[in-house]
Amino acid sequence: MLFFSSEKLLRESPFMSFSQLLSLLPGKLGSYLRIAFYRHTMAYCHPNVVISFATLFSQADTEIHEGVYIGPQCNIGMCRIGKNALIASGVHIMSGKHQHDFADLEQPIQQQGGHFEKISIGEDCWIGNGALIMANVGKHCVVGAGSVVTTEVPDYAIVVGNPAKVVKMRK
Repeated sequence: MLFFSSEKLLRESPFMSFSQLLSLLPGKLGSYLRIAFYRHTMAYCHPNVVISFATLFSQADTEIHEGVYIGPQCNIGMCRIGKNALIASGVHIMSGKHQHDFADLEQPIQQQGGHFEKISIGEDCWIGNGALIMANVGKHCVVGAGSVVTTEVPDYAIVVGNPAKVVKMRK
């Protein structure tokens, strides 16, 4: 877990700015340029990935492994995305569920800080359109479209709903 401060946000600001700029480049050329940038700025980015149009990354401490497909209009925080994972359009992977503290009623929420967690998406997962991911997802999982993952998902699980619940096991 990482406590974030205004200094951390300032260090991440150039990365976020370039992420926003590069997200607007369409087509294969845009994808190639995004991958080239992320290979040099992220914790890890394999060259054999697809990062689609309008996808934003907010944390450089992110890992994207071989064969990953990230659809358009995703918003991705600090995470590790395992080999051959499919991330559909409009998915949000937050840096955990404690990004904002709000216990002190005398201080504005935006000044209370929070904690970032590196979320893990296991290999061979499929995350459906519009899902919100705030906890780890095991290997070979399916997360239904629009699901909100707030607790850890075990390997081979199929989860749906808000909050996401296991409805079936793939194995």
